[in-house]
Amino acid sequence: MIRRLALAAMSVALSFSAYSAHAQDDAPAQTLFTNVHVFDGVNESRIENASVLVEGNLIKSVSTEAIDAPNATVIDGGGRTLTPGFIENHAHLMLPGPTLPAMEANATWEDFGIHGTRMAEMYLMQGFTTVRDAGGANGGLRRAIDAGQIVGPRFYPSGAFLGTRGGHADFANFTSPVGQSTNFSRLNLAQEVDSVADVTKFGRNNFRMGATQLKYMQSGGVVSAFDPWQLLAGSPEEIAAAVQVAESYGSYVMAHSYRREAIIDALNAGVKSIEHGFAFDCEIAALMEEKGAFITTNMTAFDPNLFDVPAVRDVPASLRKAESAVAAFSGYLDNMRECPVKRGWQTDCVGSVDACNIQIAYEKHLNNEFFGPYTSMVALTSVGGEIAALSGAFSNPYPEAKLGVIEEGAYADVLLIDGNPLEDFSVVGTGDQWFGADPRPESPETLRIIMKDGVIYKNTLN
Repeated sequence: MIRRLALAAMSVALSFSAYSAHAQDDAPAQTLFTNVHVFDGVNESRIENASVLVEGNLIKSVSTEAIDAPNATVIDGGGRTLTPGFIENHAHLMLPGPTLPAMEANATWEDFGIHGTRMAEMYLMQGFTTVRDAGGANGGLRRAIDAGQIVGPRFYPSGAFLGTRGGHADFANFTSPVGQSTNFSRLNLAQEVDSVADVTKFGRNNFRMGATQLKYMQSGGVVSAFDPWQLLAGSPEEIAAAVQVAESYGSYVMAHSYRREAIIDALNAGVKSIEHGFAFDCEIAALMEEKGAFITTNMTAFDPNLFDVPAVRDVPASLRKAESAVAAFSGYLDNMRECPVKRGWQTDCVGSVDACNIQIAYEKHLNNEFFGPYTSMVALTSVGGEIAALSGAFSNPYPEAKLGVIEEGAYADVLLIDGNPLEDFSVVGTGDQWFGADPRPESPETLRIIMKDGVIYKNTLN
């Protein structure tokens, strides 16, 4: 009897031991960053001499006390700055250029797909762990990234640009008949919407194709064929229809809006993200606060060398539009400083991977020149996280945790940077030249570690 009990106890002990070993094997991996100064994405002061524990794909603990994690992989930060991964709120990963007519006439789905793959990796290596695509990308690129088939950031696509005939999403050839399919429309990169029914149909199709939000082209542009930047495209009913479709998917609309009237109309229709918004003023700021809205603006639009950009300089119509736009939007920077709102990061590059790499670095430089390092870092991180969350529980592909912050329970999207970007912004990888600049390295040397979703994609500490 005693022998049977002893054997039974031994069997239970062995089973428990095996279970414990199996449970330990199944436990999520831990990475412990020690000896770091943390910029949390929100506060102007860093958390000095801290440790950050990552478990699986989440941040488990941030502390100025020692963290007990005996099974963790320990990374000594050496007094460097740990920040959230950067967030790009207005990119076009699937548009290789060199011009819109060339893409309409000659590009195949392979051209777009290969370019998107290369752009995704470039963005991640520049420290951007999340990218919101502002038109031209459907759900396939995100599926490939999330499945580990290609390397890239978290990805929030908008599907096809939605815009009127003759508007800023009309990329058709000059003699293309009204309503005829185009290269862009066949691949669902851009769709012509000239009625509430069109907006509803193609808006729903975008979500079907994997969009996380809708992009509506409400104003015209500068470097585009048919539209003056002053254009007020789309009726109030059509804009409201886009908002209704997005809200039915628990999501929102981002609107390409230049003119003051366009911005106000968009906000009153329920648009949550104003793109470009060059006519921004303090009255708009008050309305944005009331509506809980955001703005993203490409600072290259205020570059003093804008008229030297080939796409502007070499096209008389674009040059005239640029001259009138610069004059009309001269108050943006002062108004944003006087009446700041939640402004997300935007680069808005269309073109080659090397050219966009240079433009990203220059956009970083201009943000710091115009607004300083702290405001620029917030735009790069926590504001982008709030914008990503607007896509809601259903349309958001990453709904389990926060983005753009270093705090307990947030996604483990982390950068380890030489120096202090709140004092020397150049350490985030800036460049002080746009056109004519030399090609930039694959990744800034000062970005020593790039982690996305708990996985390290770059580590040059050793």
